[in-house]
Parts: sequence; C-alpha cells; structure tokens
Amino acid sequence: MTEISPAPPVPPKKGGWEDFVAGNFAGMAQVFIGQPLDTIKVRLQVEPRFKGPMDCLIQTVKNEGFFALYKGRMASPLVGIGAVNALLFAAYSRLKAILATFPNEQLALYKIAIAGAGAGAINSVLSSPVELLKIKMQAQYGRSKATAGNSGLIYKGPIDCSKHLIREFGIRNGLYRGFWATIAREIPAYAGFYSGFEFAKRKLTLEGNSPDSLPPSKLMLAGSFGGFSYWLCCYPFDVVKSKVQNQKNPPKGIFYVFTTMSSIYKNGGAAALTRGITPTILRSLPAAGSTFTIYELTMRMLEKI
Repeated sequence: MTEISPAPPVPPKKGGWEDFVAGNFAGMAQVFIGQPLDTIKVRLQVEPRFKGPMDCLIQTVKNEGFFALYKGRMASPLVGIGAVNALLFAAYSRLKAILATFPNEQLALYKIAIAGAGAGAINSVLSSPVELLKIKMQAQYGRSKATAGNSGLIYKGPIDCSKHLIREFGIRNGLYRGFWATIAREIPAYAGFYSGFEFAKRKLTLEGNSPDSLPPSKLMLAGSFGGFSYWLCCYPFDVVKSKVQNQKNPPKGIFYVFTTMSSIYKNGGAAALTRGITPTILRSLPAAGSTFTIYELTMRMLEKI
C-alpha cells in the first residue's frame, strides 16, 4: 500500500503590505456581490414601509431602478471601500502575530476570536464613517438628481452627504455619528467572523494537509460560514447602529447604544431587533465566501513574488 505523504507546508503569511492589497481586492468583491441585499437589509431596519425583503426589492427596483440597490457603495471609489477591508485584515494579521507564542503557530480558536475582536475595534475608525455615508444614501428614496431632475433627495452622493453632515453637526456628531454603536457591533462580529472561518477551514482540511492550502471551493464554504457567524454574533447591534446613523439628529448620552436598543425592543419587540436578518444571512454567504476566497488567493499569489 502506497503511503500518501503530507502536503508541503504553506509559507507563512508576510502580514505587511500584502494584507492591504489583498484586503482591497476582497473588499471590492464583497461590494459587487453583497451590496444589493445589504441595501434591502438597511431599508428594512430603518423604514417600516416595507412588508418584507421581497416587497423592499420589488419597490426599490420598480421605483428607483436596479442600480438603486448599489446606493452608498458604488458611488464611492472602490479603492476607498477596499481600504476598510485592507485595514481590517492587516490589523487581524498583526494581532495574530502578537498572540502567537512561537512563529507559524496555529492559534487556538479563542485567540483567533480575540484577534478578530481587536481588528474589528481598530477597523471602526474607518468603517464607522463609511457605514454612516452608506446608510444615509441607502435610506434615500427616489432616483438620483442627475437622472431625474429635482427628485427631493437630500444628498447627491457620499461626498455631498459628508459635507452636509460636517457643516451641520461637525465631525464627531456628523461624520462619526454612531461610532460607539459601530464598535459595539464590530467587536463581537469579527470575533465570530474570523473564528467561524478558521473553524470551518480546519474542519474542511484533510488530515496531513494545511488549512492554508484549501482549494477555492472549500474557501468559499469556510468564508460563508464565517459570514454566517459574523451576523449571528452581532445582528441586534447592527439594527441599533443603522437606526442611530440614519436618524436626523445625533444620539444623546454616552449609553445611547443600550437606550436605543431598549427603545427598539419596547416599540417592536424582539422581532424589531432581527428585522432584515433574512436578506442579511442570504447576502453573507456569497459575500463573505468571496471576500475570504479573494483575500486568501491574493495572499498566496503575493507571497510568491
């Protein structure tokens, strides 16, 4: 009987500029694939006019056109959107290196979760204003002024939106409105995101092989599980964040995350804290799967340079 030799070890990730490049490409893939369902999710969270995901989809496309599903993202430079993911993956790689006790260690899943949580907190510095502008644009109804004349829209685009918010409320209460709500979401979300991905990677790896050598099909499966884990860990906080960032005026008090959550629950019950979760889960499977797959494959290619 021929003995099968284990696959050669995969070279360690460099964790420098490569993370930024790979993160940018991963972010772009996430936008193209996941943005339409994200728009539906946000509209369901902030606006009670829709009966459900399908009603929101039909009304949006019928009244505003297909590209309304890409509001808040495609109007921004894709490289800028990718920068959020670039910072996230770079911070995650760096924190993993800090938590490792020896080079090339396969970290325990709890350490992966800690590194993910830390990366999420760091990433909030960029993701908070990006998410704010995205939500403000997604929550606007009607076609763009450029194609439909005076449509009654408040903002022409993300840049115009940021100018309005800074002029009226300043940077902290304008552009960084909902920052603490973003952190409250990102910490548990990315703990679940990365630990879920690593857990699935290891389960899908054949004995004697390295989890870092998985083929694209299995990376997609592992990434999809990571995306599912992301939302399972944080969804009520995402509803709070969307509400806070979309409201006209800044939230009051330092505990607004909890007071807002309490208010949502009081007015709509537990269902209000999960409104929009169906399109969110559906979106997370291909979006997170492609994000991790593009990131991993790009890193492998860059490591050969």
